[in-house]
Amino acid sequence: MTQTPQPRSFIPVRIAVLTVSDTRTLSTDKSGDTLVERIKEAGHELSDRRIVKDDVRAIRSLMRTWLKRPDIDVVISTGGTGLTGRDVTVEAMRPLFEKEMEGFGVAFHMISFQKIGVSTVQSRATAGVAHGKYIFCLPGSPGACRDGWDGILKSQLDYRHLPCNFVEIMPRLDEHVQRRKS
Repeated sequence: MTQTPQPRSFIPVRIAVLTVSDTRTLSTDKSGDTLVERIKEAGHELSDRRIVKDDVRAIRSLMRTWLKRPDIDVVISTGGTGLTGRDVTVEAMRPLFEKEMEGFGVAFHMISFQKIGVSTVQSRATAGVAHGKYIFCLPGSPGACRDGWDGILKSQLDYRHLPCNFVEIMPRLDEHVQRRKS
């Protein structure tokens, strides 16, 4: 006999939003606004929000600071995932990853393809895990941020989502670090 799963309580996640752009400010950052709005609507906590220029060193410097902060569980970046010379978010983030989530990019492209067709190939949306935290790199348009949040992150960052979600494995993301300490 199959048992019906017991209802789970919502667990808020602490999320930082990073906009990578040479031109946006807090007053013109519609993509960051889109993410912040959805994060708060879902019941999560906004731990920090910053805008950083398209510069590998600047992005990594902020990320290293955020990865040490105990009040951040997740970083969602927007911008810098395209193909131009100024698009360096992926190059800045990927070396920080201890594990890359290839499936995130695949899922993002599946969702994006339904909206913009083959133009989705111009995005290098990616994700990974570093220092026990999730990092998600979304393109810089509000539409791409909506697609990434609504289609993937909203459910995966909700402990109630079954059969599995990112929240339930958060405590085990840095098991390798804990093992080295023993």
